Formats: sequence, structure tokens, C-alpha cells
Amino acid sequence: MSQLTTHILDTTRGKPAAGVSITLYRQQAQSWTTLATGTTNSDGRISDLLPKDEVLPSGTYKLKFLTQEYFDQQGVVTFYPFVEIVFAITTSEHYHVPLLLNPFGYSTYRGS
Repeated sequence: MSQLTTHILDTTRGKPAAGVSITLYRQQAQSWTTLATGTTNSDGRISDLLPKDEVLPSGTYKLKFLTQEYFDQQGVVTFYPFVEIVFAITTSEHYHVPLLLNPFGYSTYRGS
């Protein structure tokens, strides 16, 4: 299993958010380096964002979720054209970073 996974739940619809582009970045000094990109499947997940055996070194990372296109496809106005979640990896254990999303709010947590 990968060290980092994510998924998106559209809390307004009570369903996974399919077709959302996500990019993973790593902070290096004052800039961000792109590590991986992918698009959520029908279950709101990306099964292969990182290779299964890849362990990310300790550091600061960011997941950027491009939410505007997702809401546009549904004909829904949103306040957030994208959501960025910045987090720190400090161990080699598994990190799951889900996004609970609706057009005018979002939340996240460290899952398992």
C-alpha cells in the first residue's frame, strides 16, 4: 500500500466526487515541486497517485484539488475553484488525507 492516499466525498450529494484532478507537491525551500498528478475515479479515489512501494521522505507536502471543473460539470456554482491541503509527513507510516467537499465549504482530517 502507498504511504499516501486521498479521496473526495461530495457532502452535498452524499457521494464520491469523480473526475477531480489532484496534484501532489513537495515543498523545497520557498517553492513547490510537483511529484504526481491524477484524477479521481467513480469512488472518488486515485488508486495509483504514487507507486505502491514509494515512501515519501519527511517534509511538507500539498495536495491541490481542482474543484471548479467538478462543480461546473454539475451546473453548480462554487466558492472554491480549488482546494489546497498542506500537511507534514514525519514518519514512514500511512497517511490518508481525505477531502469532504461542498460548494461553499470543505473539511479534511488525517485518516487511516
